[in-house]
Amino acid sequence: MSLKTVFENPKLTLAQIINMSVGFFGIQFGWDLQRANMGRIYENLGANPDQVPLLFLAAPLTGLLVQPIIGYLSDRTWHPKWGRRRPYFMIGAIVSSIALIFMPHSSVLWMAAGLLWVLDVFGNIAMEPFRAFVTDKLPDSQVNRGFIMQSMMIGLGGSVASALPWLMKNVFSLENTATQGNIPENVKFSFYIGAFFFFAAVLWTVFTTKEYPPQDADFKEKLKQNNSGFLGGAKEIFHALSNMPKRMQIVSLVQFFTWPGLFLMWFYYTTAVAVNVFGGKDAADPIYAQGADFGSLTLAYYSVITFLFALVLPKIADALGRKTTHAICLLCGAIGLISVAWVHDKNMLYLCMTGVGIAWASILSMPYAMLSGSLPKDKIGIYMGIFNFFIVLPEIIASLGFGWLMRNVLNNDRLLAVQLGGGLMILAAVICYIFIREPKKTDEVLASELSIEENRSV
Repeated sequence: MSLKTVFENPKLTLAQIINMSVGFFGIQFGWDLQRANMGRIYENLGANPDQVPLLFLAAPLTGLLVQPIIGYLSDRTWHPKWGRRRPYFMIGAIVSSIALIFMPHSSVLWMAAGLLWVLDVFGNIAMEPFRAFVTDKLPDSQVNRGFIMQSMMIGLGGSVASALPWLMKNVFSLENTATQGNIPENVKFSFYIGAFFFFAAVLWTVFTTKEYPPQDADFKEKLKQNNSGFLGGAKEIFHALSNMPKRMQIVSLVQFFTWPGLFLMWFYYTTAVAVNVFGGKDAADPIYAQGADFGSLTLAYYSVITFLFALVLPKIADALGRKTTHAICLLCGAIGLISVAWVHDKNMLYLCMTGVGIAWASILSMPYAMLSGSLPKDKIGIYMGIFNFFIVLPEIIASLGFGWLMRNVLNNDRLLAVQLGGGLMILAAVICYIFIREPKKTDEVLASELSIEENRSV
């Protein structure tokens, strides 16, 4: 009997695949809740538009370190009861949920920025091992089903989270305005609900899903390497970083120019809608609050588009190729972001966010599918953490430098910032189409596995 036969994972039922994916619903719930509301919270606490990027700085700086370290550690973890990845799910969910509860009680900017830092650190701890969880559990024949289920959880979690402030106001009649230095009631209760769903969803996956012992032939050697301490782990991470495959280098460049468009949208979109589309003045203005709530609702809509488009994305990629598919999707997102400035009827924002939803579905999968065949499978945790450098580095650069651009070049115009993000996304699409070469289809299974390694947000 071959080793492949011995180690082949058993097929899972649909219910089992749902159970192992529910945790990602909670994690994405937390990510989208902060993305849709942190710019608004900062401005409620007195921040000027040019200060907002700097207030996001601590999170990506920490993520730069946390992601590869957690990937490295989870590759080398095994507990007979808790498994390999689930301890990280649990620790991340507990602390992230606490941060979500305290966030809307922030009374000063440094408190909100500090809680965002905690939320990002432990959100990454919960999320990072999820990238390898699906490939740990599913046999080759069910990997695509796992990808679709994970995409569904991302779309569902993101859409509900982004829509919560609007629902709290329009369904439950909670106040959406507050005096300077306070957070509106509809945002507060949205964060309380987010804390519950984050923790409950991850807990569901932890207690309904079992893990298989690591199958790597060299796993015991990896455990010995753990005993070499921090320097041993750092050495391996830096070795992997300095020996990135050529294909990974090019796809990383695409990521580097893609993600600023998303960050600038998350920094400024909801407040841009409040000010530029609705005509609100400041956080105490009911028109501003109405616009910010509506902006969050349209962000919820793009998450729905992401889920629906993910169902047909694999067929499009098969027909056009991954690089062409990704380039076209990025262009759709760029058009969506740039066209926000031309909106006069608020309902046209749904059309803009349709383009963003199409791009987001591709961003969640195509870059990782394009890495197929270029990464050593026993080090996917480390390499996925390193690959995420090229997500957090643009956020660090934007946080450090974009405030100056907002003050001195863009005149604190939030819509121009969103449009600039769209322009950078066009550059990413051009790099993707020109410089990435499609590999021969020599390993369809690995391609499928890599396509689900990263279904996230920063």
